[in-house]
Amino acid sequence: MGTSVRRPPHRGDQRGLSSSTQLAVVFPLLMLLTLGIVQAGLWLHARNVAQRAATAAVDVARGSYGTAGEGEERARDLAASAGLTDVVVRVDRGPQRVTAVVSAHATLVLDLGLGSIEETASGPRERVSVP
Repeated sequence: MGTSVRRPPHRGDQRGLSSSTQLAVVFPLLMLLTLGIVQAGLWLHARNVAQRAATAAVDVARGSYGTAGEGEERARDLAASAGLTDVVVRVDRGPQRVTAVVSAHATLVLDLGLGSIEETASGPRERVSVP
């Protein structure tokens, strides 16, 4: 019978432990980055919607037969249909200019107090003139 040589137990590859540790650190950072990109996209979309709602309010209210109430209603409908909440619209129809201010709250993944949005639009008031 031959004699067997005892070898020390196999410790495994040390790099495997290092790779899993790196993955455990990098994965949450990647998820946080992805969440931040989604948050920014939702916030920018909400700003664009509020700006478009303010512009639509001005377009309606600045016409010869338009009213501030019609402009406010159009802006509120547009903003609410796009997902903004707590929509407040103010339209000032002066003798020369029409100004609309849309304040709303954006629906975000994590609401960290950054969801409040206010956008303004203005334009000259149209008047009918006799030729």
